[in-house]
Amino acid sequence: MDSRSNLYSGMECPVAKPAKPNLNISEIVSKFAKVCRLKSIGVFSSEYPNLYHNLHKPICNDASLSENKSDSTEETKSNGEKIHPKPIEETRRDGVMGNLEIMKIFETVSALKLAYLQLQEAHIPYDPNKIIAADRRVVTQLEKLCKFKRVYKEEHYTKAQFKNAAHSDLLRGEIQSKVALLGKLKSQNSAKDSEIRQLQQELQDLEMENKRLAEKIKKFSLEKKKACISNVTMFQDVFNSASKSIHDFAKPLISLMKASGWDLDAAVKSIENGAVYTKRCDKKYAFEAYIARRMFHGISLTCCNNNVGDLVRFDDPIDALIENPHSDFAKFCRSRYLLVVHPMMEGFFFGNLDHRTFVLNGRHPRTEFYQLFAKMAKWVWVLIGAAVSIDPNATLFSVNKGSIFSSSYMESVVDEERDSAVLSDADQRAYEVQFMVIPGFRMGQTLVKSRVYISKLPSC
Repeated sequence: MDSRSNLYSGMECPVAKPAKPNLNISEIVSKFAKVCRLKSIGVFSSEYPNLYHNLHKPICNDASLSENKSDSTEETKSNGEKIHPKPIEETRRDGVMGNLEIMKIFETVSALKLAYLQLQEAHIPYDPNKIIAADRRVVTQLEKLCKFKRVYKEEHYTKAQFKNAAHSDLLRGEIQSKVALLGKLKSQNSAKDSEIRQLQQELQDLEMENKRLAEKIKKFSLEKKKACISNVTMFQDVFNSASKSIHDFAKPLISLMKASGWDLDAAVKSIENGAVYTKRCDKKYAFEAYIARRMFHGISLTCCNNNVGDLVRFDDPIDALIENPHSDFAKFCRSRYLLVVHPMMEGFFFGNLDHRTFVLNGRHPRTEFYQLFAKMAKWVWVLIGAAVSIDPNATLFSVNKGSIFSSSYMESVVDEERDSAVLSDADQRAYEVQFMVIPGFRMGQTLVKSRVYISKLPSC
């Protein structure tokens, strides 16, 4: 082999081999590694005595080495035979240079190395013309490399700019949509905040209104409680007045019976048969029980709707009967008198039936006997009206004969036993109800005790 072949063999220049189409990445890297394994080009003529002579042969002159390797696709073997390689398909994807450009870069680098080697050889012996020519070839190859670099950077920048522009447009569109969504969310948040403030104000107003109503209800409850206590106290007073009026009417009735020759024991026995009396004078309570039984007979409190105000303003109930002869109270007086005073009794008392005749004709005599009856009827009527006014569902309750005495809902009519609260439970069980004098009243949670006549059991 000649010196030119040794030179190309020692540099392992890739341009001496035919290019293959469709080079893969591993082949490209292999070629690049071979170029990088070139030894330092700082050589001298003493080491390679034929190098300077070989560099000036036509095959490696400065024109053919730089231009033929970069502009022609033909290559020459060591025996001078030309090879026509197949064209390399250029593939560019995502800014990566094609195989042809990479091969041209390798060729330029090889030419640069060779030019630099020639520049070193021109110094020994020193030849200014050769140095200038070698320097120009080095500059030429450097300019080619700079051109490759500039083209690559321009293409890479253009593609990156295009890619960045497309990405920026995508991001800009997404940002605009996010900004629009953010504006919508801010608007919704503002609306929600306004609604929250409005609801908070409404809640505050409701709390203040509830507080005001609670105070009003509390005040009303206290007033109602006071009124209830007052009403119960008033009702208890009316109850006592009605009981006293019954007692007051029983006195003249008993006196008239004595004066007319009635047998009082037989009368008492006919009223309460089998009753046991502690004292003989206690038989008067049997007459009071008879009168109260007639006065409250058949009365349904839930059906009563009487106005007691007009009646109370009259001191004498006869005046109220004369002013309103067809009132409910007038009807009540007429019906109760006919029940309490029997015609036979009235005939024995007065020798005639004038009272009954007056009452049946809708008139009311001003006799002392009838005035006492009218006063009793007034308090019974007011008692019924007061119970209904306190509780529309007020009821009457009675106590059966033979019941064990209980101070919870009973009150004894006997004077020495009226303070029955002092009796113990054992003492109360020793007393038995002989008969009820006046019925009791139940108005909601309020209970007005029934008045009864009691006596000790024989075993006690």
